[in-house]
Amino acid sequence: MNGIELVLIALFVYVLGYKIYGGYITRTLEVNNKNATPSHTMNDGVDYCPAKAPVLLGHHFASIAGAGPIVGPVIAAGFGWVPVYLWVLFGAIFIGGVHDYSSIIASVRHQSKSIGFIIQSYIGESGKKLFLLFSWATLILVIAVFTIIVSDTFTHIPSSATSSVLFILIAILFGLSIYKLKVNLVISTIIGIVLLFLCIMAGNYFPIQLSKFSWQLILFGYIFAASVTPVWILLQPRDYLNSFFLYSLMIGGFIGVFFASPSVNIPAFSSFSIEKVGYLFPALFVTVACGAISGFHSLVGSGTTAKQLDKESDARIVGYGGMLIEGLLAVLSLVAVAAMVNKEFIDILVNKGPVAAFSLGVARFLNAIPFLNISIEAGQSFSALAVSAFALTSLDTATRLARFMFQEFFEIKDNQRSGLIIQNRFVATGITVGVGAALTFSGQTMSIWPVFGSANQLLAALALLALTAWVAYLRKRINFVLIPMLFMFAVTLTSLGMLAITNFNSAHYLLSIISFLLFLLAISLGVKTYNVLVKN
Repeated sequence: MNGIELVLIALFVYVLGYKIYGGYITRTLEVNNKNATPSHTMNDGVDYCPAKAPVLLGHHFASIAGAGPIVGPVIAAGFGWVPVYLWVLFGAIFIGGVHDYSSIIASVRHQSKSIGFIIQSYIGESGKKLFLLFSWATLILVIAVFTIIVSDTFTHIPSSATSSVLFILIAILFGLSIYKLKVNLVISTIIGIVLLFLCIMAGNYFPIQLSKFSWQLILFGYIFAASVTPVWILLQPRDYLNSFFLYSLMIGGFIGVFFASPSVNIPAFSSFSIEKVGYLFPALFVTVACGAISGFHSLVGSGTTAKQLDKESDARIVGYGGMLIEGLLAVLSLVAVAAMVNKEFIDILVNKGPVAAFSLGVARFLNAIPFLNISIEAGQSFSALAVSAFALTSLDTATRLARFMFQEFFEIKDNQRSGLIIQNRFVATGITVGVGAALTFSGQTMSIWPVFGSANQLLAALALLALTAWVAYLRKRINFVLIPMLFMFAVTLTSLGMLAITNFNSAHYLLSIISFLLFLLAISLGVKTYNVLVKN
């Protein structure tokens, strides 16, 4: 088995999955363009704005990708390449794709509200409050951690800071050109992509050097602005253009695989346990999140994506297709490190981290393409910049999603006026960013991070739980969402139980309490849903 075979098998299986299983979901949910989407019926020019499918796919993919499908497979490769490959292959088709596609359709059918609103509709108000509170708290953690990651990157690689600032300016011009000046999308895209890569060159010539603290303050100001400004002027166009950055990295990496023809040098199966990661079950399914399934995807799908969906049929390529593209990125990440000698891979992973291992592996593939003449050093810089660019994308998307969760938590029934001030998008964003900043400057953020993997997958389980209740209400066959939901609950409950015990024994009582509370949340919502399903 070599890298070319792994890539070709993945491509074939994903195309088959999209056509057959994606079609099955489309028929089951009766996806129909005759159903008007909220982006048209509730268009407000800020959050609800119809977007063409390629633009929305770019926004959605850039938002869900981040560093997850790169870091997860690289770390989990310590178990061996076979478990990671099989989970990425079949998890994306039968669990992640179902989760993402169904979340978008369910949201669109409910005024493009979040999964929390769907839980309220079919499970109850208390279930909604619990879900929204948990989701908001998880997103606050994402904001704090990604602010640290991005500010670290900007401090140590000043050229990436310059490129990122220029990306933002180009995105604003791009948004104005297609929405206000009505410039053709293809022409605008070509110009935008050319300028995007010129920004990378400009970053090398004019690096912006600031302290880490200064960058953190600037980032908090940026994510506040990104959360409250109309989605078409910054968030959507920036994500769309940035997606071509990652597309280029993926296409270049896959072309390089065919020229390099790398063998698979790490073991097919290494061990049932990895130090500081855990046992194969449940650690594999928590560590490899975004490449197979991630709860964050349901927040994006039912948060920003559903509010921009032009017609229902677009949800298949954006939701299901976006998940499979992310699966391909995870496959590239796995092949990149599997081509290394096992000793070299372990050494880089332990001493430099998963992003460094991925960057070196992809750089070697790019270097193998004869007509590009890309050095390994340049390939590493390009790969690392791509990862940092998507960390920033995840940061501003997470802030906007957290604002949505906050507003929805305080939503008032019967048009009562109390609570409207705290629902104001500026107030909601200010509180969200303020709490994220406090957590960032507390210095405690990274110590809580180990729980995030389980919390993220618990989000996926809860989203599938809500989808199961919704599909049951529609009197449709529920197995396509029920079975993934049961599997993800088994994964997260086992993981959280083990984390609670391990951290308690290590005197990490805060982590132990958080894990235990999340465990109880999952159980309580599971019981509520079971009662609903029995009644239906």
